[in-house]
Amino acid sequence: QVQLVESGGGLVQAGDSLRLSCIASGRTFNSNTMGWFRQAPGKVREFVAAISWNSDRTDYLDSVKGRFTISRDNAKNTVYLQMYSLKPEDTAVYYCGAAEAFTTPLEPSYWGQGTQVTVSS
Repeated sequence: QVQLVESGGGLVQAGDSLRLSCIASGRTFNSNTMGWFRQAPGKVREFVAAISWNSDRTDYLDSVKGRFTISRDNAKNTVYLQMYSLKPEDTAVYYCGAAEAFTTPLEPSYWGQGTQVTVSS
């Protein structure tokens, strides 16, 4: 069992930056592929970014490439999503997920409760 808790969301203006954090507890975090997903009102949850257990592989949704960076600190059991140049269309609830393997599509076995990101124009 892995418990995930996201933080760092908020209300920002277009062009601003935010850093989301996801702290994991429970089973060994270091072996999990970690991912960030988001769900906007009325839309399905979509993949945003993923990072392998040793950070040697990452993947991004095309619309966030060059603006978002996923990273992790295994010593702190934490995965981050640094978001730059935010746009109103980035508004969503952002979820952290832990997966057993780096697959496409990523299929987390565990999810956090989500953190709201709102970008005003």
